[in-house]
Amino acid sequence: MPTRAVPGRLPATKEVTMNRKLLWTVLVIGLALVIAPFALGLPGKSAAGERMLNGFQPIMQPNQVQITADYYNHVFVPLGKVTPMMSAQNLARFRAHLKGIAGMQTDAATLVPLLAQNLHMTPAEVQKLMATELPSMAAMLQNLPAMQRDFGGLLGTMQQNVGIFSRVPAGLTHYEPLVRTMQANVDNYKQVNSLPDFRLFTFFFVVPGALLVLLAGYGLFGNPLTRLTLHHHTRPTAA
Repeated sequence: MPTRAVPGRLPATKEVTMNRKLLWTVLVIGLALVIAPFALGLPGKSAAGERMLNGFQPIMQPNQVQITADYYNHVFVPLGKVTPMMSAQNLARFRAHLKGIAGMQTDAATLVPLLAQNLHMTPAEVQKLMATELPSMAAMLQNLPAMQRDFGGLLGTMQQNVGIFSRVPAGLTHYEPLVRTMQANVDNYKQVNSLPDFRLFTFFFVVPGALLVLLAGYGLFGNPLTRLTLHHHTRPTAA
């Protein structure tokens, strides 16, 4: 007896085959969405990005950036013009001046007795005369020990920091791009910081991917009607 196919059976089988191909494509896409974030290290990198944003948040506020720029422009840059005075060459000159002060102190010790001898006065009378007629000189002579001590302390501090002072101009050049970049990116930082927590970005991929995997998996392996249709064979029928 001849056989004939059930009407509509072949188109239905073809449609199911096409649906399975689509489901396999959806399954692959879903798996890619789930696996790719972990393969790229997105959880750790997004967490690092969130920590970085949180760390920069206090110093990237507009008022704080303005304070930073003011310090750089109105404090550090002017100080950079002073640092050449703190060079080793100037330090040597200042030490020569300090030796001069020490010499003046030695000479001052003999000045009053010398004047007293030549003026036929007592040392006390000479000191009184100088205090009356030459008060500034008298005060300077009295303050020579303190001047030597203070000037010596200043030069000692300069000597300890000559190397640091010499690096200030290069430091100003180095930090200028940082300050300018901060100023230029205040609005950009505000926009980036308004995004959702970076640690959620992994879930933005994994959750849709997992849903696609479940959907495709159910269509491929969990629907008994689909399996029944796919395994149905055309049977011969009576003419």
